[in-house]
Amino acid sequence: MEWHAIDYCAPEAPSQFVASIREIGFAVLREIPVTASFIAAVYRDWEAFFLSSEKYAYQFDPAIQSGYFPFQSETAKGNDRPDLKEFFHLYEWTELPSGMSDRTWQLFHRLRAVAETLLEWLEQGLPPQVRRQLLTPLSDTIRASTQTLLRPIHYPPLPRAANGALRAAAHEDINLITLLPAATATGLEVQAESGEWIGVPNRAGEAIVNVGDMLQLATGGFYRSTSHRVVNPTGEASQRSRFSMPLFLHPRPEIHLTPDITADDYLKARLKALGLQD
Repeated sequence: MEWHAIDYCAPEAPSQFVASIREIGFAVLREIPVTASFIAAVYRDWEAFFLSSEKYAYQFDPAIQSGYFPFQSETAKGNDRPDLKEFFHLYEWTELPSGMSDRTWQLFHRLRAVAETLLEWLEQGLPPQVRRQLLTPLSDTIRASTQTLLRPIHYPPLPRAANGALRAAAHEDINLITLLPAATATGLEVQAESGEWIGVPNRAGEAIVNVGDMLQLATGGFYRSTSHRVVNPTGEASQRSRFSMPLFLHPRPEIHLTPDITADDYLKARLKALGLQD
């Protein structure tokens, strides 16, 4: 399978983006309005945080899902081994750790603006009969939402005995769409319809986009949420950290994805399945 990076600024970008999402549930973008050097600076800020003992002062609150989640906090749905990662949940109302630069907030707002544009492209790409079935126009689902989440993730060097655990076991995302600037190392794979696992490009300056389960539900499966994972490296790479920073675009809690399921209902059920909420 060949991955073709879509120029975010090109006139044909919306149609190319929708076509890629329809085909594999993923797309690769280039020329988004965030430079590779800026993203690298944000990664350095979070590397310093994850490698310090100060992170333990920001332990997450299960009721609001904000803050620091220790190593192996999360277990992918249907899996029995926790993922080999630690992470931080940052909403627009979350306080940054003490001493953290404002670069993270700049990244948050820039990525959210891009993600909102991409959601508009996806809405424009819906056939009329699917659009008529939406309970709420997609662009309206995120209006004034405070649930969009930036998740800086640290995948530490692999333990001697991983016991079959992966950095991130196969899963589908919960939200509408995910926007992921290039990580600091490869490892992300997407599952094709054939069942084959295919490596996703990881080039500085590019970004990966994928559909989440909420968008799949809201569009009646027109856009599908695709399984993906982060595999363990081998050799010397196994003793190096990997960092990533996905932005998860979320609707308002009261939005109905289906007549019987709100975004809040769905999120809480998935957080419970991940072991992040009682």
